[in-house]
Amino acid sequence: MELVVHNINGEATSRKVQLNEEIFGLKPNDHAIYLDTKQYLANQRQGTHKSKEKSEITASTKKIKKQKGTGTARAGSVKSPLFIGGGRVFGPKPRDYGFKLNKKVKQLARKSALAYKAIENKIIVLEDFTYETPKTKSFVEMLSKFKDTDRKALFVLAQADRNVVLSSRNVQQAKVTTANGLNTYDILNANNLFITESSLLRITELLS
Repeated sequence: MELVVHNINGEATSRKVQLNEEIFGLKPNDHAIYLDTKQYLANQRQGTHKSKEKSEITASTKKIKKQKGTGTARAGSVKSPLFIGGGRVFGPKPRDYGFKLNKKVKQLARKSALAYKAIENKIIVLEDFTYETPKTKSFVEMLSKFKDTDRKALFVLAQADRNVVLSSRNVQQAKVTTANGLNTYDILNANNLFITESSLLRITELLS
């Protein structure tokens, strides 16, 4: 598949790039995408939730009423989960939600996500660009030159560019990442994928 290279003014240049068929022409694997996305979202969870159990409640240990003769159920402690202020039964505890996923599965998932974007014609190749100083207005103007500017856009750079990142930080519908930091969730979550020429070469090196 060939794509035309665009400049930051949204104009098509005379140059074209060839997408690697092993990556962008792959038959997508939905299960690999599911597993990689599940792992990514699981890793975003802090897992710091905690509730007190009966043994952790600070209260009197005195038996609150006699064992028999009250006509009601037995009760030995105000720490019981049956009473207000008592401990919780099987409450949440701090834990790590992450799980292991093979590298080849993650790689297949990223390839599949990129293949879906290629099938949907949602990939736009850009010339390498940067800004002399961080300026949100410049980034918004560039974004407005393309279609669906009100939808989510993911910009993939070959390496981190501080000025570009700072310029895009306040633009809600745009996210900037690098070829090394590209993940399945971000690819699928974006409506349009903007890839610079140098980052396209880097992606091909990483996933080939």
